[in-house]
Amino acid sequence: MKRFNFITIGIVLLMLTSAITQAQKPTSDEASEKIKSLQMQYLSQKLNLSAEEAEKFWPVYKNYTKEVETLIADRHNKRQQDKQLSDPDDVARRNMDNDLGYEKRMYDIKSRYTNEFQRVLPARKAGAVFKSEREFRNIMINHLNNQRLNRINQRGNFRKRP
Repeated sequence: MKRFNFITIGIVLLMLTSAITQAQKPTSDEASEKIKSLQMQYLSQKLNLSAEEAEKFWPVYKNYTKEVETLIADRHNKRQQDKQLSDPDDVARRNMDNDLGYEKRMYDIKSRYTNEFQRVLPARKAGAVFKSEREFRNIMINHLNNQRLNRINQRGNFRKRP
């Protein structure tokens, strides 16, 4: 019941945040900070972190997210550079190599931080970090898709995306 109440509160917060963001049109930095704040709340609830666990967990998690964000930015930059190449076959070959390297680096990061999370959290909670993170991402994606569909419907454009 407690979990249901928190999820309900989280959904209401997401809806309120979306209403506020539509009215104010925040910068991408402001929106990013709001999402990170919601994610912290969601993970705290899903992992049921005590004050002591949270104090140890959040610095490790912030380092983890910083590494992942850096990796994603590197991948994006490489793709932008590859778009400037003229040979489509060369671009495709480089993308395959880059994607494999990206997946390996992401695996390495997650493996390293799995051990780090186990040092600061009980095994049950450490094992739920990546799952909870995926759940939050799916909730946000669904929320953003619903917002997009609502905007389309409000304009009277009922054409669906393929």
